[in-house]
Amino acid sequence: QVQLVESGGGSVQAGGSLRLSCAASVKVFHIYIMAWYRQAPGKERELVGSITGDGTTKLADSVKGRFTISRDNDHKEIYLQMNSLKPEDTGVYFCNLGTINWGQGIQVTVSS
Repeated sequence: QVQLVESGGGSVQAGGSLRLSCAASVKVFHIYIMAWYRQAPGKERELVGSITGDGTTKLADSVKGRFTISRDNDHKEIYLQMNSLKPEDTGVYFCNLGTINWGQGIQVTVSS
């Protein structure tokens, strides 16, 4: 059974940075497209960005230039580096593996 565990969330002031990590418990990791989603209070879950096994990334327009996705296939982890955070980045961030597997989510709160 696939398990995804997010870490690194917390509270930060606008303009600050956070780095999220997601550790995956799967036999083979590098074949999967991984992604970060987020859900703000009262809103639908949205895609933040994705990364293929070979490191090709896509980011939502709202975070381009501020967020970076990376992965370490040897350690079966992905990361979300979030810089220049804004209050509208507040929400629960979820790690996703292969579109169908989800982590439990981790809270990110950005205060103005």
